[in-house]
Amino acid sequence: MRRTNTFVVRPLSDDDERILRDLLDASASLWNELNHERRQQFFDGESVWDTADYRKQYVGVLGSATAQQVIRKNKSAWQSFFAASENAENTAPPGYWGNEEEGRELRTFIRNDSYTPETGERSRLEIPVGQDLKDEHGLGYHDRLRLEVRGTPKWEGEQGRLEIQYDETDDTLRAFQPVTVPNSRQDSPLTSHEAALDVGANNLVACTTTTGQQYLYEGRDLFDRFRETTEEIARLQSKLRDGRYSSQRIRRLYRKRTRRRDHAQDALVRDLMERLYAEGVATVYVGDLTDVLLTHWCAEVNAKTNQFWAFRAFIDRLGCTAEEYGISVEVRSEANTTQTCPVCGEQDDTDRDGDVFRCPCGHEAHADLCASRTFLEQQAGEPEVGSMARPVRLTWDDHRWSELPYSPESESPNEKRTNRSTGDGKLASVGTA
Repeated sequence: MRRTNTFVVRPLSDDDERILRDLLDASASLWNELNHERRQQFFDGESVWDTADYRKQYVGVLGSATAQQVIRKNKSAWQSFFAASENAENTAPPGYWGNEEEGRELRTFIRNDSYTPETGERSRLEIPVGQDLKDEHGLGYHDRLRLEVRGTPKWEGEQGRLEIQYDETDDTLRAFQPVTVPNSRQDSPLTSHEAALDVGANNLVACTTTTGQQYLYEGRDLFDRFRETTEEIARLQSKLRDGRYSSQRIRRLYRKRTRRRDHAQDALVRDLMERLYAEGVATVYVGDLTDVLLTHWCAEVNAKTNQFWAFRAFIDRLGCTAEEYGISVEVRSEANTTQTCPVCGEQDDTDRDGDVFRCPCGHEAHADLCASRTFLEQQAGEPEVGSMARPVRLTWDDHRWSELPYSPESESPNEKRTNRSTGDGKLASVGTA
């Protein structure tokens, strides 16, 4: 399987920094020129594959191998665009890496056998540059650009094509090294336990396992920050002069919003998988929201599920991370789970008020945890899910998911009812508690 090591890189001198920036800028220029020609051919109804030889134009700055990698990456982007166009409407062709007026997006790709990473006490990375750059900056014919590396590689294996990218918001250069690693990172002690996830936006994930454990990852604060950034983007867009659709500040806010969401999402998936692995969970069921989104579409649901939570990206990330632990992920229909009582099976007369689920039988519980339990019982079958432990609630502090401390004085009646169970594993109603 493929995984990616991420490093922060830094030139060792001002001259090295100028060389690297020239290299990244030339790569972006190559991409934009090639991409412009292909977009013109596409919109004119012509083949996009017959283009000028841009490798010859940029070999002096980039070197032959790096120029070829940028060209191949662009070709791959267009192939992916055509493949996606066969299955979906309104797909857009590959875009540009910035522009000359507002600045290019500085990035490049280095062939897998053209760079040399060294990690240890003095980690470094060596990459090739074109002869014109060498001559301009006094490098020898066989010299390569040496960069300082900060960060420890998480994965070991056969290295793939390296990407170097400048993050304008953080003023940081990062290198992304894909590697091919064995199919499972760990020797799996998994048993036959299973888990089910209810995915949302107010509460990002509610999880129930057949071991009786429940986890709730709260998301309201994250969504509020996402919405604040979105409103600021809209305000700035309203002030743009006619004919302009974006600005450097707007693009910076978009990137900040996306990185903040992805960071929380990555950390959530990692935290959850480590917990499930420790419990011996072998299979995770995730609800398929496709029908829900089509049936109950509205602007707020779209903003939360598609834009903020990026459901499809979350499922992909969940599957990749679960693969490391030897855990399988299955996407299943979660129809009727939100209104079905896990105690008596009632569907028609149940009520959901915010985070609270109520049933005429007397069962009252956290709505998302209740839905995840019902979903698990539907998928797992026999034996039924046993007694529930007190739910573990987690909140995001911009760095990690932390458990909220339990306090008997602050526990709500709903939580007390949720955590009571009968001897046969069924949750007790209020009348029997």
